[in-house]
Amino acid sequence: MAKFEYSTVDDLIDYAKEAEGKYLYEIDKHDMLENTNVKGSVGHIIEASYFGYEINSNAEADFADVGIELKATGITKMKSGKLKAKERLVLNIINYESEVNNSFYSSSFWTKNSKLLLFFYEYKKDKNNKMDRKNTQIVKVHLLDFPEEDLELIKKDWKLIHNRIKNGEAHLLSEGDTLILGACTKGSTAKKSLRTQPCSDIKAKQRAYSLKQGYMSNLVRKLISNEYLESITTSREINEKSLESILENKFKHYYGMTDKQIAKDLNVPLSKGKSKIPVLMSAMLGIKGNNLNNIDEFEKFNIKFKTINLKPNGKMKEHMSFEQIDFQNYLETDWEDSSLREMFETTKWLFIVFQMNSEGEKVFRGIHLWNMPEQEIDTHLKTFYLKTQNILHEGVTLTKTNRGITNNLPSASESPMCHIRPKARDSSDQYELPDGQMITKQCFWLNKEYIEKQVGVVDE
Repeated sequence: MAKFEYSTVDDLIDYAKEAEGKYLYEIDKHDMLENTNVKGSVGHIIEASYFGYEINSNAEADFADVGIELKATGITKMKSGKLKAKERLVLNIINYESEVNNSFYSSSFWTKNSKLLLFFYEYKKDKNNKMDRKNTQIVKVHLLDFPEEDLELIKKDWKLIHNRIKNGEAHLLSEGDTLILGACTKGSTAKKSLRTQPCSDIKAKQRAYSLKQGYMSNLVRKLISNEYLESITTSREINEKSLESILENKFKHYYGMTDKQIAKDLNVPLSKGKSKIPVLMSAMLGIKGNNLNNIDEFEKFNIKFKTINLKPNGKMKEHMSFEQIDFQNYLETDWEDSSLREMFETTKWLFIVFQMNSEGEKVFRGIHLWNMPEQEIDTHLKTFYLKTQNILHEGVTLTKTNRGITNNLPSASESPMCHIRPKARDSSDQYELPDGQMITKQCFWLNKEYIEKQVGVVDE
């Protein structure tokens, strides 16, 4: 195909929008679909076959004369039928040595990504559980010119990243530190992708600017599903105050109250089921319903909540459970690409703390907004993952005892951070291990002692 020529931005956008509804097999003119090793293939096919441009990694935007960068990004359909972004949108690699001398508007992020021409495509799998690239369809094309309220937050995020580089702390960068603009790791292995930084002799991981998955999902809802979520704050407030202080102000009135007192104060029923805390939280935040994922800020900034229940002495009652473990995925996926690593790199956790008093009542003690430090992800969490992977490669040892069946998967006593343990209806609620053995369904857990240290829990 000849190179697409345009005279105005409108010409470019009009032509780009003609791709909506098309499948990749209709767009691919260079047989790129036959090359299964092409990374970023959707974007490459669009760039090379639809626009007729050579694939490049230039520092300037793809359509430099109008300051527009082309990006393809996947969307997936959840079980509920709703759409979400498949992953974060990775932008350009950060050159620590040169970026340290830039201001926001001269930064590599802004000069390359101030306007993004987004091609949203639906990610589907074929019968072999691989991406069905040929039948991938372009669902929506949109020129993202960052809204002012988002741009202000992005500036704050960029400044935080920039200050880390200026202070010789590029090696301490973490995606959890920011709200919209992330600095995600970029490179297949840690050793091969280390880069020098200007203000320290310590080499830092190669990282790229990225728009976080929550922010991209928020865009998908608004642009494709035409769905707008309830907000707990305003764009002005979120730009003037920290997210933690906003949440603190929402909840502080209820500190020291029992769950029954909170329910009475807010005139909401106090459920005995799993929805009790979400219902109370929603009411305290001034929104309807109990699905906290349907709060605009929670989705946009990728905030998930967890309840911490303390005993009267201030210690946690139990370890904290997370996702059910897909052992086949653990076995086949490298640490760098693992969902476990990505979850703790990109998620902020809102801990809701209740403590049992001497009368057996649950007292609301406060909140704690937390993300796992990067150095702990790279040490304890990585060690846990690799150990689990090694056990799966060798085959899990299941041993019958008087109390049931034990296994040699990582336990709470083997790591200061995390472990694997069952979380199932009963012992008959099982699934298959990669080696063909059956095991009671297992979950990932953070050790209660580790969580206590993160939130500053102490004995009374």
